[in-house]
Amino acid sequence: MINKLIEKIKKTNAPIVAGLDPMLSYVPEHILKQSYEQYGETLEGAADAVWQFNKGIIDSIYDLIPAVKPQAAMYEQFGVEGLKAFQKTVDYCHEKDLVVIGDVKRGDIGSTSAAYAAGHLGKVRIGSRTCSAFNEDFATVNPYLGSDGIQPFVDVCKEEKKGLFILVKTSNPSSGEFQDRLIDGRPLYEYVGEKVAEWGAQHMGDDYSYIGAVVGATYPEAGKIMRRLMPKAYILVPGYGAQGGKGADLVHYFNEDGLGAIVNSSRGIIAAYKQKQYAHFSPENYADAARAAVLDMAADINGALQAV
Repeated sequence: MINKLIEKIKKTNAPIVAGLDPMLSYVPEHILKQSYEQYGETLEGAADAVWQFNKGIIDSIYDLIPAVKPQAAMYEQFGVEGLKAFQKTVDYCHEKDLVVIGDVKRGDIGSTSAAYAAGHLGKVRIGSRTCSAFNEDFATVNPYLGSDGIQPFVDVCKEEKKGLFILVKTSNPSSGEFQDRLIDGRPLYEYVGEKVAEWGAQHMGDDYSYIGAVVGATYPEAGKIMRRLMPKAYILVPGYGAQGGKGADLVHYFNEDGLGAIVNSSRGIIAAYKQKQYAHFSPENYADAARAAVLDMAADINGALQAV
């Protein structure tokens, strides 16, 4: 799957992943009204509104980008109905030939980790059959429990030709409380990055590993270090746009071949119509605003890369 991701990045010339992290406050009133009229102000109504909102976004941008990243919590908050909307979203994105990164941030050990891996990336045996559940192409994983938590995911990824993005240096302001702690004079996140490179060596694609890393756009110096420590790992870069990251901050996340990183924007894309820059789009044209935001983001990143 890493080979497909790279192929699609080259084809679209857009190293961008759209974060499908819908809050109800992002969903235009006309969509909410239709869903509530059909299902009431219920969990089912909320989940349907999220699904209809997602579908509009996907239809508008699928030809511009290689990948999407639905954040599981935004769906889980609506219970079983939300998980159904998550599944519909994953399946529809696959119909559009998008690579799907399940932002699930799982982190456990042993059989529990194996069960998470099977549910999101692999298959489960039911009697004489094997079935896929959520069936994302990549998943985000928390490495805090060490190799016991990562290896079951790596094993499933090898079987299914799928991949991981492992949290290394996250974009949030308090990430340094633990990730920046010095061990023998080096921050903890550097040691995690070295383990990502080690795990990645077990599962290589043509040029890059199936095992990548999450390194936030808000810490460009860390991105520069991680690029050196993990030359064969793809870096998923959150924090662009709404969290302050800009194209110029990201050049060191990429390798000299112009590859090696994919940049996430969530509300900067899906809630673009609420931003001053795209205020000329009405709520009814929220998907058109999302498309404009993707085009602007691609121009910003590519312009920064070409300027190096």
